[in-house]
Amino acid sequence: MAEAATTRADVERAVGDASPALASGISGDAVAAARPHTRAMLQRDAASALLGMRVERDDDGVAVTSMVVRPELTNGFAITHGGLVFALADTAFAIACNDGEAMTVAQGADVTFLKSTHPGQTLTATAVRRTQRGRSGLYDVQVTDETGDVVAEFRGRSFTTARPLPTP
Repeated sequence: MAEAATTRADVERAVGDASPALASGISGDAVAAARPHTRAMLQRDAASALLGMRVERDDDGVAVTSMVVRPELTNGFAITHGGLVFALADTAFAIACNDGEAMTVAQGADVTFLKSTHPGQTLTATAVRRTQRGRSGLYDVQVTDETGDVVAEFRGRSFTTARPLPTP
């Protein structure tokens, strides 16, 4: 059994040159639609950058992210790994709930997978705040493919901390 990639060089060899920057988060055109405080958060988000995520929309309580499914994002059945669909939805959730001055984190989330996808397809996650009471919020995220078919439904529960958001 092959060992897991443990160094940056190992990861670069595993994912190839098509992979986004590994040492830093999302930047450039991928965050052009993001507001300054969101951009600062995402510039530190190496995981979302590694997956090739883009911010398509960033408004109060609403966010849209996307990513193209690459071969290395598939599981043993040659379909998109569910954890990576979850990650796309989670990033949209994080952007939608961090629209104030304090850092907001996930308390929990659930996902239902409804359709499998394959390399070459584009997934889009649209997060919408359903309600916010005090420091707790509830968000729904729908993940669709490039045809508009629903791939997954995600429900996230947020908690707003007393810590400030990262600054640019």
